[in-house]
Amino acid sequence: MRYVAVGDSFTEGVGDEPGGVNPRGWADLVAAGLAAHHGEIQYANLAIRGRLLAPIATEQVDAALSLDPLPTLLTFNGGGNDMLRPGSDLAELIELTRTAVRRCTDAGVQVVLLAGADPSSGLPFGEKIRDRGEYLTAEIAALAAEEDLTFVDMFHDSEIRRPAYWSDDRLHLNSIGHQRVAAHVLRALGVHTLAVPDRPASPISGYRWTEDLRFTRSHLAPWVIRRLRGRSSGDDREAKYPMWTAVEPQAMSR
Repeated sequence: MRYVAVGDSFTEGVGDEPGGVNPRGWADLVAAGLAAHHGEIQYANLAIRGRLLAPIATEQVDAALSLDPLPTLLTFNGGGNDMLRPGSDLAELIELTRTAVRRCTDAGVQVVLLAGADPSSGLPFGEKIRDRGEYLTAEIAALAAEEDLTFVDMFHDSEIRRPAYWSDDRLHLNSIGHQRVAAHVLRALGVHTLAVPDRPASPISGYRWTEDLRFTRSHLAPWVIRRLRGRSSGDDREAKYPMWTAVEPQAMSR
């Protein structure tokens, strides 16, 4: 098996940094789970934080289909960053996804489509973000049915919306959130080497206004400044596993 993941920060694994620096995330955990089931596999992860769907569906898919040998399995997720930007053409995002998916399936690659977890309850303008996410998720589900693809819908997983699954930035899942996604992806593939984690205890919170102030200073304000400057958190970053990397049948370490 040769598994490649494409996407943005969700697939890169931002929010799950067991060593404090390098992201792991659900895709790495899926690779480890597949290796535990199949024996040694080859794994590549082309996801880069901050990426819009267009470069995921074109540049990253180009890179995935240029791997030698070709992947046998590809997970595809994107659109989360587009949802946060006013004026995004959501219908165009679906067509970009459709074209990318067909390129992969025409090459004989099995595709798994994912709808990412819903962050809207912790973000400003959350209702608007959720409406966009609902549209994209419904259209991706329809595309998966049309193309006979495996679809993993984390957007409608009500459990993962709880604050205990999210990082302090309220935008990225934490380690246990990534574990939950990985377990659902593996189950969708018929692999049961990683259990769905037990429900975590709710974090002990102080006054809501102090949490909101800390969030604004530490996360929201820097994000707004990057947008105003036309910058992205992924600028000058490269994929963490751009070429095939062997994953042995044990937990992947970083």
